[in-house]
Amino acid sequence: MNSQDLSIINLVLHASVVVQGVMLLLVGISIASWAAIFRKLFSLKRVKSLNEAFEREFWSGTSLNDLFAAAAQNARQSGPMERIFASGMREFQKLRERRITDAGTLMDGARRAMRASFQREMDVIESNLSFLASVGSVSPYVGLFGTVWGIMHAFTGLAGLQQVTLATVAPGIAEALVATAIGLFSAIPAVVAYNRFARDIDRVAIHQETFIEEFSNILQRNLGAQAAAASATGR
Repeated sequence: MNSQDLSIINLVLHASVVVQGVMLLLVGISIASWAAIFRKLFSLKRVKSLNEAFEREFWSGTSLNDLFAAAAQNARQSGPMERIFASGMREFQKLRERRITDAGTLMDGARRAMRASFQREMDVIESNLSFLASVGSVSPYVGLFGTVWGIMHAFTGLAGLQQVTLATVAPGIAEALVATAIGLFSAIPAVVAYNRFARDIDRVAIHQETFIEEFSNILQRNLGAQAAAASATGR
């Protein structure tokens, strides 16, 4: 390759087969990483929107039975918070149908159902995060491997020359360094996206855990009110 023709395309085309393979791998990883980033971005946006819509409906004064009926009817379009609510209500009603009247047993059953649903929802929300973390941590080392191999290949090629100048060394070194550049290009967006998504998912988790506690308090107050009404009627 002409020592003056150091464009990125020419550097890639004239790199060794191993370095070209590393570059191709990193480009594929980068494309997959960006696809995962956009999927997660839209997914989290949808989760937040659905959770906020359900929470507005929940605090609007609509009865719990009506909310449960709506959640059961629109199960496929519902958000994580609505599904958590539905799992708690479902377990609560099943225990009531078995004529269980102990408030502690009813509340424990509803809470366990909601915690299990919460964990399932978080597993779905956190999907692809480990992939982004792997891309961010591994890509620079893959690029570095390509660079080391390229430099070794370049110096091996120069071993037979009697006179070595910067002009003869530069193209081989530049070819090798492109692999590191592509590795960083793959890693940096993945790391930035991972940190942002991890922060957003933590907020979603805290929001949903707060809802579980608030809903549990509402159920407990309702049980207390029903117990007081039954006691007053029995007098």
